[in-house]
Amino acid sequence: MRFYEELNDFLPLARRKVRFVHEFQRRASVKDMIEALGVPHTEIELILVNGQSVDFSHIVQDGDHISVYPVFESFDVQPMVRVRPRPLRTSRFVLDVHLGKLARYLRLLGFDTLYRNDYDDAELAALASAERRILLTRDRDLLKRAVVTHGYYVRATDPRRQVEEVMDRLDLYRAIRPLQRCARCNGLLATVPKLQVWERLPPETRRQVESFWECGACGQLYWEGSHMPRIRRFIENLQARAGATAPATGQIVDATK
Repeated sequence: MRFYEELNDFLPLARRKVRFVHEFQRRASVKDMIEALGVPHTEIELILVNGQSVDFSHIVQDGDHISVYPVFESFDVQPMVRVRPRPLRTSRFVLDVHLGKLARYLRLLGFDTLYRNDYDDAELAALASAERRILLTRDRDLLKRAVVTHGYYVRATDPRRQVEEVMDRLDLYRAIRPLQRCARCNGLLATVPKLQVWERLPPETRRQVESFWECGACGQLYWEGSHMPRIRRFIENLQARAGATAPATGQIVDATK
């Protein structure tokens, strides 16, 4: 067996970036064998057995040579048979309990991101499957659930590094669309007249701000705030990592407390 690129993160040091022999006693699919070694199936894009592409149901035979590859970002392997019927890359997410700050960042960037701190594993897996969302998690066992077809194990622990990791892995820089979603609940934002929200505004904001947005789901009110330059720099730095030249649409706003 041989695992490539970041799939080695899940293996013990002695088995990383080398071919190794794996002994087995029972009849097993290639999916079960790979996950028994610690690699979630959601991280995998292509499996070659003796040079031929196979799906997860392939039954491993004695003497097989198995090569396992992660999602390809740099070239097209469409002519080959992949292990899932649809590409992994989408911009809809559901996140586990450990990734609350990452969820807020993704919503800030405009991505449809479900998060609650009381989702259990079964709910997360069901949402990922039913709504065709990428499951982002720090729990590799969660990604081994058969119902989960699109998922990613987040390696970093710092929220900002997590954002960069997810953006890099899924090539999402040009999909950034600020001022699309509520950072609190993921609802869609819409412009709202100042007079309509006048009573909800602090005195200083009434005098200095003219444009406002409201979440259609939870009613959270937003406006351009003093920390907008810092957030713009954050987004520009993200885009610069990939050499993105198209400016992000929308504006960045403060929320009422």
